[in-house]
Amino acid sequence: MAATGLVAIVLRNDDEQRIESEIVSAHLRSLQAGHLTDVVSSDQHTVKPWFNGRLDVAPPVIDLTAQGFALIGGRLDFVDGRALGAVVYRRRAHIINLFVAQTASTEHRAAKIESVQGFNIRRWSDRGLNYWAISDIGADELSEFGEKFEAAARINSEG
Repeated sequence: MAATGLVAIVLRNDDEQRIESEIVSAHLRSLQAGHLTDVVSSDQHTVKPWFNGRLDVAPPVIDLTAQGFALIGGRLDFVDGRALGAVVYRRRAHIINLFVAQTASTEHRAAKIESVQGFNIRRWSDRGLNYWAISDIGADELSEFGEKFEAAARINSEG
């Protein structure tokens, strides 16, 4: 019985590594000329509705410009064989892609930061959504971004 549990954990880790590798590939594709955004706007009230009808669940779009993370737009991307939303932010000259995918689980999964192929990825889950923020900024700044995003998302959902 214990061996079966171990296999499930190994497979889940392999899935997470494969998805993170796909996240890196999607991030790199987005950095090519003309691929960063499908909708260009610093207005969350323009970006969020753009996703409606294009995805089953539109990702939360939060303006964090006042906190040093400028919203620059959004796009559709494909990771793990399915369409998902990417909300795009800028921190100085660095791009942060926030990939958001619907999940069956509504439980909160605490943030975890990993470095993959020279990029930092902050991954977490909340309210039926999985999030992956990826950038070449330092892990501390990516953590700051994620914390500010999560705090603003909580406020938006409560009020």
